[in-house]
Amino acid sequence: MPEQSTARRQVVVTGMGTTNPIGGDVASTWSAALAGTSGVATLDNDWTETYGTTVTFAGTVKVDPLEVLPRPEARRLDPSGQLAVVAADEAWVDAGEPDVEGERLGVVVATGIGGIHTLLNAWDTVREKGARRVLPLTVPMLMANSPAASISVKRGARAGAHAPVSACASGAEAVAYGVDMIRKGIADVVIAGGTESAIHPVTMASFGKMQALSTRNDDPQAASRPYDVDRDGFVMGEGAGIVVLESAEHAAARGATVHAEVLGVGMTADAFDVAPPDPSGQGQERAMRIALEDSGLAASDVVHVNAHATSTPVGDTIEAEAVRRLFGEQVTVSGTKSMTGHLLGGAGALETIFAVLAVKERTAPPTINIENLDPAVNVDVVRDTPRDLPGTGRLAALNNAFGFGGHNAALLVGSV
Repeated sequence: MPEQSTARRQVVVTGMGTTNPIGGDVASTWSAALAGTSGVATLDNDWTETYGTTVTFAGTVKVDPLEVLPRPEARRLDPSGQLAVVAADEAWVDAGEPDVEGERLGVVVATGIGGIHTLLNAWDTVREKGARRVLPLTVPMLMANSPAASISVKRGARAGAHAPVSACASGAEAVAYGVDMIRKGIADVVIAGGTESAIHPVTMASFGKMQALSTRNDDPQAASRPYDVDRDGFVMGEGAGIVVLESAEHAAARGATVHAEVLGVGMTADAFDVAPPDPSGQGQERAMRIALEDSGLAASDVVHVNAHATSTPVGDTIEAEAVRRLFGEQVTVSGTKSMTGHLLGGAGALETIFAVLAVKERTAPPTINIENLDPAVNVDVVRDTPRDLPGTGRLAALNNAFGFGGHNAALLVGSV
């Protein structure tokens, strides 16, 4: 493996924030995850009767962002933007509200789908009431870069505001992009992560039509079951995860609390199909290998993987085999989407937070709902209850995020 350049800036995580189906902040989310709590439930709507949707459940956020944000601020944001701002506000406070010049502060906040509620509500307004009744801020609210732009404006971040859109890899790619901004000296601090609020009849119908969603309507809390032999698709979720990234030098100079270090990032593309992953898993494995090479670590140094593990029949085994080829059976593997559902563009960011907490607390969160482990899954899955991570020294954990279109992202974090 190539040696790390001594000139490369170290990147650390000094702040974390989230809102998602199992918690409205990091502390409640981590507590719920360790307890094996499902955030999935039957939706309170009449979509099946009105539109004929076949799936009646999802993971909606536990705390309504309208209970957190001031009303004037919330009204200027699509729900995806509201969730991002809630998470970013928590992360900023957790980081100690860094005193950093705007030219040295960046934002990278991603989404997979963007402001679909704003877009479709506007179309309904045009059809039913005419063009004059459309909200003036419709475009700034619906655009995919709206969450990044809103956070940039709020914090005065002028080093750059970016919005990767790479389906379910988006949140992890945003963190990787933020790491790169600091390593290149573009910024000293970057607010990075992902968000999604796309539980809507259109998306539920569309994912359902392609048979990607679980149809376990009679038992929604048990529907997301990564690695189980009876898994039948992913469960829609919504939420946001945001981290504050910082150069180690900048963090030390201001006496910041450091949660973890970002050791390596890896990104590849399958170039196979716009929906299913390459059955060989080569692109996924290569992303993980690149993250390892970027960190300077050996595979044996990694003790934990927070897997993409969406609970799809094909995807889970492809990833598990790629993990096994690279790490053998020495790593513990968690599939936290079993509890949160799949946050799409927010998933990789929330699960980066889970990976950070795993090395910080030396604990791997559980994968719930596994009744019969698929015999094709030859990795050490953490089931039902948390597990202490081994050793007394520094720990390293990997977070995987893969998206429609063949986007693969892997982030390697280490304890401090």
